[in-house]
Amino acid sequence: MTTTRRERERSDEQHADTVDPDEVDEADLVRTDDGELIHEPTGLIIEEDNVDRGPEWRAFNATERDRKSRVGSPMTQTMHDKGLTTSIDWRNRDASGRQLSAEKRSRMERLRTWQERIRTQDAGERNLQFALSEIERMSSAQGVPKSVREVASVIYRRALSEDLIRGRSIEAMATASLYAGCRQEGIPRSLDDFVSVARVERREIARAYRYISGELKLALKPVDPVEHVPRFCSELNLPEAVKRRATRIVDETTAQGLHAGKSPTGYAAAAIYLASMLSDEKRTQSEIADVADVTVVTVRNRYKEQMDAVDLGSL
Repeated sequence: MTTTRRERERSDEQHADTVDPDEVDEADLVRTDDGELIHEPTGLIIEEDNVDRGPEWRAFNATERDRKSRVGSPMTQTMHDKGLTTSIDWRNRDASGRQLSAEKRSRMERLRTWQERIRTQDAGERNLQFALSEIERMSSAQGVPKSVREVASVIYRRALSEDLIRGRSIEAMATASLYAGCRQEGIPRSLDDFVSVARVERREIARAYRYISGELKLALKPVDPVEHVPRFCSELNLPEAVKRRATRIVDETTAQGLHAGKSPTGYAAAAIYLASMLSDEKRTQSEIADVADVTVVTVRNRYKEQMDAVDLGSL
C-alpha cells in the first residue's frame, strides 16, 4: 500500500512538470494562507513570492499594536484632503516635552500659518472644507454613523466635481448630501430632522436634494415607514411588544398600498399610536406627534385610516 502511494506521488510530480500553467482549470486553483496559488490536482505552484504588505513586527493585543504602529490615521472622505495633510501641534513643546524657546515658538507659529494657507489653495478646496465641516457638525448633532458621513462626503464631492454647487447655497447642498447619504444607507432620518440643525430653510434643502438626486442619478428607494418605528418607540419609552405590533400594522397597511403619498414619519407615528392603544401603553397623540415632528391632525387622520384597514383582532 505504501509502495502504491509512493508511485502515485511520483507520478503526480512527473505530471506536474508537464502541466502548462496557462492551460490549468481555474476551478482547480487554491490560494494558500501564504498567498501561493496552487493547482490542487498536481500540486503545481502557479504564483509565489508574493509581497507581504503587512508590518514587519508582531503584536498580540490592541495596546501593543497601537504602541508599535508607525502609521497615521486611515484615509477618509470626510476631510477635504482625505486626512493626508500634516498637522502641527498647537503645544509649543519638543519631543521630550520641554518648552520651546521664544525663537522656535515664533518659527512654529509661522509654520502653522503657512500650513493653514497651503491646505486650501483654491476656492474649490475652501468650498469643500467648509461643506465637509458642516456635514460633520450635522452628523454629530443627529447621531449619524460614520459610514453615512463617508457616503455623504462622496456625494458632495461628486456634486462639486460636476459643477453642481455653483450658484447654490453650500449649506443647503451639504445638508441635502447628508440626507441623501442617510437614504442610501437606510438610516431612518427625515428631512425635518435636519432642519433643526441646518442653517437653511426646509424648502431650500428639499430643492437641493431633488437637484442632487436627479443630476447624480442616485438610486434611492422610497422611505419605508417601518424604519422610523424603532426610533420613535425608543424615544417614547414604549416596550418591545408595542414596537412589534406597530411594525405589523405598518406592514399590513403598506401591503394594501395605504401609505402611498403619505409622510413616512406621520404614517409610522399613527401606527405607534394605534399599537400603544391596543397594548394598554397609551401615549397621547400630541406626545407621539412631537417625537415624529408631525402635526396632531396627521397622526389622527393616518390612525383612522389604519384602524379601518386592519383586523384589530389579529394584531
